[in-house]
Amino acid sequence: MKKVFFITISIVLFFTNCANEFNAVYKSSDTNYRYEYAKECFVNGKYTRAITLLNDLIVVQKGTDHAQESLYMLAMAQYKTGDYESASQAFKRYMQSYPKGQYAELASYYIGESLYMSTPEPRLDQSQTVSAIAAFQEFLDLFPEAHLKNQAQKRLFELQDKLVKKELYSAQLYYDLGSYFGNCTSGGNNYEACIITAENALKDYPYSSMRENFAVLIMKSKFELAEQSVESKRLERYQDAEDECYGFINEYPDSKERSTAEKYIRRCKQFTRSAEPVTHQETSYLWRGNSSIDNLF
Repeated sequence: MKKVFFITISIVLFFTNCANEFNAVYKSSDTNYRYEYAKECFVNGKYTRAITLLNDLIVVQKGTDHAQESLYMLAMAQYKTGDYESASQAFKRYMQSYPKGQYAELASYYIGESLYMSTPEPRLDQSQTVSAIAAFQEFLDLFPEAHLKNQAQKRLFELQDKLVKKELYSAQLYYDLGSYFGNCTSGGNNYEACIITAENALKDYPYSSMRENFAVLIMKSKFELAEQSVESKRLERYQDAEDECYGFINEYPDSKERSTAEKYIRRCKQFTRSAEPVTHQETSYLWRGNSSIDNLF
Protein backbone atom coordinates (compact mmCIF):
# COMPACT_ATOMS: atom_id res chain seq x y z
CA MET A 1 0.00 0.00 0.00
CA LYS A 2 2.84 2.34 0.92
CA LYS A 3 4.55 1.49 -2.39
CA VAL A 4 1.44 2.43 -4.40
CA PHE A 5 1.13 5.67 -2.43
CA PHE A 6 4.78 6.51 -3.08
CA ILE A 7 4.41 5.86 -6.82
CA THR A 8 1.29 8.03 -6.98
CA ILE A 9 3.00 10.89 -5.18
CA SER A 10 6.03 10.57 -7.47
CA ILE A 11 3.84 10.79 -10.58
CA VAL A 12 2.00 13.83 -9.27
CA LEU A 13 5.27 15.55 -8.40
CA PHE A 14 6.70 14.71 -11.83
CA PHE A 15 3.81 16.25 -13.72
CA THR A 16 3.71 19.20 -11.39
CA ASN A 17 7.37 19.86 -12.05
CA CYS A 18 6.80 19.50 -15.81
CA ALA A 19 3.91 21.95 -15.66
CA ASN A 20 5.97 24.39 -13.63
CA GLU A 21 8.83 24.05 -16.10
CA PHE A 22 6.55 24.71 -19.07
CA ASN A 23 4.95 27.72 -17.37
CA ALA A 24 8.40 29.14 -16.68
CA VAL A 25 9.38 28.70 -20.32
CA TYR A 26 6.09 30.15 -21.58
CA LYS A 27 6.51 33.27 -19.44
CA SER A 28 10.17 33.69 -20.30
CA SER A 29 11.20 36.73 -22.31
CA ASP A 30 14.07 34.79 -23.85
CA THR A 31 12.81 34.06 -27.37
CA ASN A 32 15.65 31.70 -28.25
CA TYR A 33 15.07 29.71 -25.06
CA ARG A 34 11.35 29.34 -25.85
CA TYR A 35 12.18 28.39 -29.43
CA GLU A 36 14.61 25.64 -28.38
CA TYR A 37 12.14 24.33 -25.82
CA ALA A 38 9.33 24.31 -28.41
CA LYS A 39 11.59 22.46 -30.82
CA GLU A 40 12.41 19.90 -28.13
CA CYS A 41 8.69 19.42 -27.42
CA PHE A 42 8.03 18.92 -31.12
CA VAL A 43 10.80 16.33 -31.50
CA ASN A 44 9.55 14.43 -28.45
CA GLY A 45 5.96 14.40 -29.66
CA LYS A 46 4.65 16.89 -27.11
CA TYR A 47 2.74 18.67 -29.84
CA THR A 48 0.20 20.52 -27.69
CA ARG A 49 2.97 22.30 -25.77
CA ALA A 50 4.84 23.00 -28.97
CA ILE A 51 1.72 24.56 -30.51
CA THR A 52 1.18 26.81 -27.50
CA LEU A 53 4.72 28.17 -27.73
CA LEU A 54 4.92 28.33 -31.53
CA ASN A 55 1.70 30.32 -31.89
CA ASP A 56 3.49 33.18 -30.13
CA LEU A 57 6.91 32.55 -31.64
CA ILE A 58 5.80 32.82 -35.29
CA VAL A 59 4.80 36.41 -34.53
CA VAL A 60 7.84 37.57 -32.58
CA GLN A 61 10.28 35.67 -34.80
CA LYS A 62 9.01 37.07 -38.08
CA GLY A 63 12.01 38.06 -40.18
CA THR A 64 14.48 36.02 -38.11
CA ASP A 65 16.39 32.84 -38.97
CA HIS A 66 13.96 30.70 -36.96
CA ALA A 67 10.72 32.12 -38.38
CA GLN A 68 10.47 29.64 -41.26
CA GLU A 69 11.09 26.54 -39.16
CA SER A 70 8.73 27.73 -36.42
CA LEU A 71 5.84 28.13 -38.84
CA TYR A 72 6.48 24.71 -40.38
CA MET A 73 6.69 23.05 -36.95
CA LEU A 74 3.43 24.72 -35.92
CA ALA A 75 1.65 23.41 -39.00
CA MET A 76 3.04 19.91 -38.57
CA ALA A 77 2.23 19.84 -34.85
CA GLN A 78 -1.37 20.79 -35.63
CA TYR A 79 -1.48 18.04 -38.23
CA LYS A 80 -0.13 15.51 -35.72
CA THR A 81 -2.79 16.43 -33.16
CA GLY A 82 -5.57 16.00 -35.73
CA ASP A 83 -6.39 19.68 -36.08
CA TYR A 84 -6.41 19.36 -39.86
CA GLU A 85 -8.23 22.58 -40.62
CA SER A 86 -5.69 24.68 -38.68
CA ALA A 87 -2.86 22.63 -40.16
CA SER A 88 -3.96 23.23 -43.75
CA GLN A 89 -4.18 26.96 -43.09
CA ALA A 90 -0.73 27.02 -41.47
CA PHE A 91 0.83 25.07 -44.35
CA LYS A 92 -0.81 27.48 -46.81
CA ARG A 93 0.60 30.37 -44.81
CA TYR A 94 4.04 28.81 -45.04
CA MET A 95 3.78 28.46 -48.82
CA GLN A 96 2.65 32.07 -49.16
CA SER A 97 5.51 33.32 -46.98
CA TYR A 98 8.24 30.94 -48.16
CA PRO A 99 7.32 29.53 -51.60
CA LYS A 100 10.93 28.45 -52.14
CA GLY A 101 11.68 27.76 -48.49
CA GLN A 102 13.45 24.81 -46.93
CA TYR A 103 10.17 23.01 -46.20
CA ALA A 104 8.20 24.20 -49.23
CA GLU A 105 7.87 20.76 -50.81
CA LEU A 106 6.60 19.13 -47.62
CA ALA A 107 4.34 22.07 -46.77
CA SER A 108 2.77 21.94 -50.23
CA TYR A 109 2.11 18.21 -49.90
CA TYR A 110 0.65 18.53 -46.41
CA ILE A 111 -1.84 21.18 -47.52
CA GLY A 112 -3.47 18.43 -49.57
CA GLU A 113 -2.91 15.78 -46.91
CA SER A 114 -4.55 17.92 -44.23
CA LEU A 115 -7.56 18.53 -46.46
CA TYR A 116 -7.65 14.84 -47.37
CA MET A 117 -7.79 13.83 -43.71
CA SER A 118 -10.77 16.12 -43.11
CA THR A 119 -12.86 15.05 -46.11
CA PRO A 120 -16.27 13.59 -45.16
CA GLU A 121 -17.78 10.30 -46.25
CA PRO A 122 -19.13 10.27 -49.84
CA ARG A 123 -22.79 10.86 -49.00
CA LEU A 124 -22.01 14.33 -47.55
CA ASP A 125 -20.96 17.58 -49.19
CA GLN A 126 -17.68 17.08 -51.06
CA SER A 127 -16.38 20.67 -51.36
CA GLN A 128 -13.48 19.72 -49.07
CA THR A 129 -12.66 16.82 -51.40
CA VAL A 130 -12.54 19.16 -54.38
CA SER A 131 -10.18 21.45 -52.43
CA ALA A 132 -7.93 18.52 -51.54
CA ILE A 133 -7.76 17.43 -55.19
CA ALA A 134 -6.78 20.97 -56.22
CA ALA A 135 -4.10 21.06 -53.51
CA PHE A 136 -2.51 17.76 -54.55
CA GLN A 137 -2.64 18.78 -58.20
CA GLU A 138 -0.86 22.03 -57.37
CA PHE A 139 1.75 20.07 -55.41
CA LEU A 140 2.44 17.84 -58.43
CA ASP A 141 2.65 20.89 -60.71
CA LEU A 142 5.12 22.64 -58.40
CA PHE A 143 7.20 19.57 -57.55
CA PRO A 144 6.83 17.03 -60.39
CA GLU A 145 9.81 15.00 -59.18
CA ALA A 146 8.98 15.10 -55.47
CA HIS A 147 9.66 12.00 -53.39
CA LEU A 148 6.00 12.09 -52.30
CA LYS A 149 4.79 12.14 -55.91
CA ASN A 150 3.42 8.57 -55.86
CA GLN A 151 1.62 9.15 -52.58
CA ALA A 152 0.04 12.34 -53.93
CA GLN A 153 -1.14 10.51 -57.04
CA LYS A 154 -2.60 7.74 -54.89
CA ARG A 155 -4.48 10.34 -52.86
CA LEU A 156 -5.83 11.91 -56.05
CA PHE A 157 -7.29 8.58 -57.17
CA GLU A 158 -8.84 8.02 -53.72
CA LEU A 159 -10.38 11.48 -53.68
CA GLN A 160 -11.73 11.11 -57.21
CA ASP A 161 -13.32 7.80 -56.21
CA LYS A 162 -15.03 9.63 -53.37
CA LEU A 163 -16.53 12.10 -55.86
CA VAL A 164 -17.65 9.22 -58.07
CA LYS A 165 -19.28 7.50 -55.11
CA LYS A 166 -21.09 10.72 -54.29
CA GLU A 167 -22.57 10.74 -57.81
CA LEU A 168 -23.38 7.04 -57.60
CA TYR A 169 -25.24 7.52 -54.33
CA SER A 170 -27.17 10.42 -55.87
CA ALA A 171 -28.11 8.39 -58.94
CA GLN A 172 -29.10 5.41 -56.79
CA LEU A 173 -31.26 7.66 -54.62
CA TYR A 174 -33.13 8.96 -57.65
CA TYR A 175 -33.66 5.41 -58.86
CA ASP A 176 -34.92 4.26 -55.47
CA LEU A 177 -37.34 7.19 -55.30
CA GLY A 178 -38.71 6.25 -58.72
CA SER A 179 -42.01 8.00 -59.33
CA TYR A 180 -42.60 8.72 -55.65
CA PHE A 181 -42.42 12.50 -55.88
CA GLY A 182 -43.60 12.80 -59.46
CA ASN A 183 -41.26 15.76 -59.81
CA CYS A 184 -40.61 15.41 -63.54
CA THR A 185 -43.03 16.62 -66.19
CA SER A 186 -44.46 14.96 -69.29
CA GLY A 187 -45.01 11.60 -67.68
CA GLY A 188 -41.47 11.37 -66.35
CA ASN A 189 -40.19 10.99 -62.81
CA ASN A 190 -37.02 10.53 -60.78
CA TYR A 191 -35.80 7.94 -63.27
CA GLU A 192 -35.00 10.80 -65.64
CA ALA A 193 -32.89 12.46 -62.94
CA CYS A 194 -31.11 9.15 -62.32
CA ILE A 195 -30.28 8.82 -66.03
CA ILE A 196 -28.94 12.36 -66.28
CA THR A 197 -26.84 12.03 -63.11
CA ALA A 198 -25.38 8.69 -64.17
CA GLU A 199 -24.65 9.78 -67.75
CA ASN A 200 -22.91 12.95 -66.54
CA ALA A 201 -20.80 10.89 -64.13
CA LEU A 202 -19.71 8.60 -66.97
CA LYS A 203 -18.66 11.64 -68.99
CA ASP A 204 -16.80 13.22 -66.08
CA TYR A 205 -15.13 9.99 -64.89
CA PRO A 206 -14.80 7.78 -67.99
CA TYR A 207 -12.20 5.47 -66.42
CA SER A 208 -13.91 4.93 -63.08
CA SER A 209 -14.03 1.42 -61.65
CA MET A 210 -17.72 2.08 -60.91
CA ARG A 211 -18.62 2.56 -64.57
CA GLU A 212 -20.72 -0.61 -64.70
CA ASN A 213 -22.75 0.50 -61.66
CA PHE A 214 -23.79 3.66 -63.49
CA ALA A 215 -24.58 1.67 -66.64
CA VAL A 216 -26.87 -0.63 -64.65
CA LEU A 217 -28.77 2.33 -63.21
CA ILE A 218 -29.17 3.92 -66.64
CA MET A 219 -30.49 0.68 -68.14
CA LYS A 220 -32.93 0.03 -65.29
CA SER A 221 -34.11 3.63 -65.22
CA LYS A 222 -34.79 3.73 -68.95
CA PHE A 223 -36.83 0.54 -68.70
CA GLU A 224 -38.84 1.79 -65.71
CA LEU A 225 -39.35 5.12 -67.46
CA ALA A 226 -40.81 3.28 -70.46
CA GLU A 227 -43.04 1.16 -68.23
CA GLN A 228 -44.52 4.20 -66.52
CA SER A 229 -44.69 6.54 -69.52
CA VAL A 230 -47.82 8.03 -70.98
CA GLU A 231 -49.05 6.26 -74.09
CA SER A 232 -47.72 8.88 -76.51
CA LYS A 233 -44.12 8.36 -75.33
CA ARG A 234 -44.16 4.69 -74.49
CA LEU A 235 -43.07 3.26 -77.85
CA GLU A 236 -40.13 5.64 -78.19
CA ARG A 237 -38.98 4.95 -74.65
CA TYR A 238 -39.27 1.17 -74.99
CA GLN A 239 -37.11 1.38 -78.10
CA ASP A 240 -34.60 3.51 -76.23
CA ALA A 241 -34.58 1.06 -73.31
CA GLU A 242 -34.08 -1.87 -75.68
CA ASP A 243 -31.10 -0.16 -77.33
CA GLU A 244 -29.66 0.57 -73.91
CA CYS A 245 -29.96 -3.08 -72.90
CA TYR A 246 -28.18 -4.27 -76.04
CA GLY A 247 -25.44 -1.70 -75.46
CA PHE A 248 -25.06 -2.87 -71.86
CA ILE A 249 -24.71 -6.52 -72.90
CA ASN A 250 -22.11 -5.60 -75.51
CA GLU A 251 -20.04 -3.63 -73.02
CA TYR A 252 -20.49 -5.96 -70.05
CA PRO A 253 -21.17 -9.45 -71.48
CA ASP A 254 -20.24 -11.17 -68.21
CA SER A 255 -22.18 -8.86 -65.92
CA LYS A 256 -24.38 -10.39 -63.24
CA GLU A 257 -27.08 -8.02 -64.54
CA ARG A 258 -27.03 -9.57 -68.02
CA SER A 259 -30.12 -11.65 -67.26
CA THR A 260 -31.92 -8.47 -66.23
CA ALA A 261 -30.97 -6.84 -69.52
CA GLU A 262 -32.24 -9.87 -71.46
CA LYS A 263 -35.51 -9.85 -69.54
CA TYR A 264 -35.97 -6.17 -70.32
CA ILE A 265 -35.27 -6.80 -74.00
CA ARG A 266 -38.01 -9.44 -74.16
CA ARG A 267 -40.46 -7.07 -72.52
CA CYS A 268 -39.47 -4.21 -74.83
CA LYS A 269 -39.89 -6.40 -77.94
CA GLN A 270 -43.24 -7.60 -76.69
CA PHE A 271 -44.51 -4.04 -76.53
CA THR A 272 -42.88 -2.70 -79.70
CA ARG A 273 -44.18 -5.60 -81.81
CA SER A 274 -47.71 -5.21 -80.51
CA ALA A 275 -47.51 -1.49 -81.20
CA GLU A 276 -46.43 -1.87 -84.84
CA PRO A 277 -49.14 -0.52 -87.20
CA VAL A 278 -50.88 -2.89 -89.60
CA THR A 279 -49.40 -2.41 -93.09
CA HIS A 280 -51.35 -2.03 -96.36
CA GLN A 281 -50.16 -5.48 -97.47
CA GLU A 282 -51.47 -7.07 -94.26
CA THR A 283 -54.81 -5.27 -94.70
CA SER A 284 -55.15 -6.57 -98.28
CA TYR A 285 -54.44 -10.10 -97.07
CA LEU A 286 -57.17 -9.84 -94.49
CA TRP A 287 -59.69 -8.66 -97.11
CA ARG A 288 -58.74 -11.42 -99.55
CA GLY A 289 -59.11 -14.09 -96.91
CA ASN A 290 -62.55 -12.93 -95.70
CA SER A 291 -65.77 -12.46 -97.63
CA SER A 292 -67.34 -9.77 -95.48
CA ILE A 293 -66.47 -7.03 -93.06
CA ASP A 294 -68.29 -8.89 -90.31
CA ASN A 295 -65.85 -11.76 -90.54
CA LEU A 296 -62.96 -9.44 -89.59
CA PHE A 297 -64.29 -9.00 -86.02
